Amino acid sequence: MKHGFVKVAAVTPKIRVADPIYNGRIIREKMREAYEAGAKVIAFPELCLTGYTCADLFLQDTLLQSALAQLQEIAEASGDMDSLVFVGLPVEREGKLYNVAAVLSQGEILGFVPKKNVPNYAEFYEGRHFEKGNEEPVTFFMDQKAYPFGTNLLFRCSDVPGLVVGCEICEDLWVANPPATNHCLKGATVIVNLSASNETVGKAEYRRMLVQSASARLICGYLYVSAGEGESTQDLVFGGHDLIAENGNILAQTPRFTCETIYADLDLQRIGAERRRMGTFGDAPKAVYQTIPFSLEAVETELTRTFDPMPFVPSDTALREKRCEEILSIQAFGLKKRYEHIGLKTAVIGISGGLDSTLALLVTVRCFDSLGLDRKGILAVTMPAFGTTDRTYDNACRMAHTLGVTLLEVDIREAVNIHFRDIGQDSSVHDVTYENSQARERTQVLMDIANKHNALVIGTGDLSELALGWATYNGDHMSMYGVNSGVPKTLVRHLVKYYADTCRDEELSAVLLDVLDTPVSPELLPPEDGVIAQKTEDLVGPYELHDFFLYYMLRAGFSPSKIYRVARKTFAGKYEDAVILKWLKNFYRRFFAQQFKRSCLPDGPKVGSVAVSPRGDLRMPSDACASIWLQELEALS
Repeated sequence: MKHGFVKVAAVTPKIRVADPIYNGRIIREKMREAYEAGAKVIAFPELCLTGYTCADLFLQDTLLQSALAQLQEIAEASGDMDSLVFVGLPVEREGKLYNVAAVLSQGEILGFVPKKNVPNYAEFYEGRHFEKGNEEPVTFFMDQKAYPFGTNLLFRCSDVPGLVVGCEICEDLWVANPPATNHCLKGATVIVNLSASNETVGKAEYRRMLVQSASARLICGYLYVSAGEGESTQDLVFGGHDLIAENGNILAQTPRFTCETIYADLDLQRIGAERRRMGTFGDAPKAVYQTIPFSLEAVETELTRTFDPMPFVPSDTALREKRCEEILSIQAFGLKKRYEHIGLKTAVIGISGGLDSTLALLVTVRCFDSLGLDRKGILAVTMPAFGTTDRTYDNACRMAHTLGVTLLEVDIREAVNIHFRDIGQDSSVHDVTYENSQARERTQVLMDIANKHNALVIGTGDLSELALGWATYNGDHMSMYGVNSGVPKTLVRHLVKYYADTCRDEELSAVLLDVLDTPVSPELLPPEDGVIAQKTEDLVGPYELHDFFLYYMLRAGFSPSKIYRVARKTFAGKYEDAVILKWLKNFYRRFFAQQFKRSCLPDGPKVGSVAVSPRGDLRMPSDACASIWLQELEALS
């Protein structure tokens, strides 16, 4: 279970009502099948050994004894299986009948978890047969052996850090205070729910929402397995709707009205990282719990789960469009508040014909429209220099024209050449001084124009550039409000595309589409044959890789080797392993070395779950050392 991944399985077998011998055989077969598929936690439905729909047959001693006998056979069959197994059955204790989950591992019964909330309404009449489960564990004797019995049992793996499993049964999920809440506050990272949830119109959506929200609220993996085909259809139909969720995301689910097994790879390290970062996760309850150890061989899980190559960009078109509209609104609303507070009516923005300045201009226009301000108050400044191409210059001018803003042109070449002479810079030497002198001159021009017109300078730099430190300190690094500071480069592209698709202006749309087709460049080096010579992604690496690295480092808390592992899987066939490793090393080097730039960022709105504001999400010393992160990557070389 390297990197915290553990495979789990939800198994809904086709059973026979009131036939534990048949059901036991099917459960043993399915258990082995799941084990051989690599599952380390395997769950079967509520009362699956007898069937949930036995009704008054639950009062028959013959049925109860047969179920216990089959449980022993299932336990014995698990002797060579390196898994934790949950099986539902009725169990009598001290003259009362309980609906329980028996927990097995490697030939042993580890304990019994009874159902706490026994429904007795609508189509349910479990109270006719079953007693409410006790919370505090007690001793239960079966065949002269003692077992813990109670809802407050946790099963902790001694070999896999972070694998602590709690259990609840069906209705326990649907009540106001589910047992899983205390289980997770006491340390459970995975909740198993054995269920027999019948189907009614609309119930599947509600069930999915409950499982999804439980995994989000409790920051856990949630394994929900429900009864299906084979249960009596005298009055109810059971669809076998199984779900596996993690941190609010459904990883796998079965189609209803089937009997299937689903698998998913839970990420225990991700769960732990989420809990660490959420300071309000909650204090452990005072309830008495018993933790039962079990062992699993720590092997590397063969990953079946996938990782979105663009974690900041929804793959679903409708959701992506909705997200784009929301982000543009957040950006414009943040800028609107700043203008309302200061009482200004003019904005200054440097436009290059590139993606970032295009987005910033679009956001500023939206802000001015919402305030009822004249767009002519937006001073779009184009500042041709040594690397400016006709294509980007023309796009900048056309964009200003179609949006109805004021276009200003300030050619900075003469000013930069004077500056070169002042500092003794040879203009034929195209080094960092050559480049940054232009960037800082542009910023000075923007700042002074803002002073002259009583305006704010609107920053254009995006989240990806800030993460990599790909900005000139006190050059394009600085502004009076950075509207793009929370937007990663991969998302900038989609925001501009969304605007192009929805603006209802053919001329503007054509300009925006050409901007999208232009290589990303700061244009600080002279073009070659009129074409951009300085391409950012050739220098620092592909932004889709860096945004992937950034998300899984800051948002998910992955280690460098774990990021490399999932990146190799995600980008297989597109990037060679050596290429991924090269740019991942570069990402870590730059991320740590360039923190000093992020430590003094201007204000700007957070738009997603990842941000690098020194006042908000990222409190990091500017001189932190990257050696242990890089050493981990060097070991992979």
